[in-house]
Amino acid sequence: MSDRRDFVRLTGGCMAHLALASALSPRSMLAAWAGRRGDVVAQEKFGRLERIDATTWALISTPLTGDRTTLSNGGIVAGRSGVLAIEGFVSPEGARWLALRARELTGRWPTHVVATHYHADHVNGIAGYVDPGGSSRPEFLVSPATRELALRPDQSADAARADALNSSRAVLDSEVLDLGDRLVYISNMRGHTASDLVVEDKDRAIVFCGDLVWNAMVPNYVDAEPRDLRFAVHALERSGSVTYVPGHGALAGNQEFARYSAMLDAIEAGARAAHSAGLSAQVAAESFRLPGSLGEWVLFNPSFFQRAFDAWYRVL
Repeated sequence: MSDRRDFVRLTGGCMAHLALASALSPRSMLAAWAGRRGDVVAQEKFGRLERIDATTWALISTPLTGDRTTLSNGGIVAGRSGVLAIEGFVSPEGARWLALRARELTGRWPTHVVATHYHADHVNGIAGYVDPGGSSRPEFLVSPATRELALRPDQSADAARADALNSSRAVLDSEVLDLGDRLVYISNMRGHTASDLVVEDKDRAIVFCGDLVWNAMVPNYVDAEPRDLRFAVHALERSGSVTYVPGHGALAGNQEFARYSAMLDAIEAGARAAHSAGLSAQVAAESFRLPGSLGEWVLFNPSFFQRAFDAWYRVL
């Protein structure tokens, strides 16, 4: 029981609900991870590594198997002179697994690592990117809020994790990372938390969204600022064909992204209408349903709508 409590404490920001629901997950939940857009170059119980193009790969985590090695999505972006790994995952084993795949696929250990926000399933394993042989230590890039929030006393006390975060470089607003023959844009956007980063290759139209975007899943608003979240999602909308790597769920294209954006709009409209009618967030959320026109959405916890309504009520 203590292991279960510790897991909830460390991952409650985003994904404890997934791991704890795994034994009872219906087929509709499993379908949220089913779509594959690229060739699978590596497969484990906890996820699959899909090729987006010749030098870009996305790790799509599949946590409903019960394997908690990664939990969140992530990826590898390779250039002529550098390799970027995205996300620290929930365990050092997950980060090390991705680093080893980077070396197999590119001939190089990651030179840079971005953790998109401070939630444990995205940052707790970040020390796994330090080569145990001591020959490779990447540059860690996080937002200032990620470093501050992830190092709070109530978070993981792992010394290697703390060392990696303390040595990280803060992305204050936005910056361009030059990997040799490709430029990667890292932007501080916030919304899901106060600490969100987005990683984008504009030339190849690939966006690693962190938890600002979830594919076919209602997101967890537990730390969200909903106005910032809507602003960030609108800012990520692109006119041309784009590959979006969400924080959770299968790879998404423009159609899936538009559906996610419409789902957020529906939640906002429902919260505003209920607030104007004088209903409590709890009562309003209990009766709220997404429009059938938006199709099927995975709701891992019935409290998620109330969390969303609570977040909107705080700012209305």
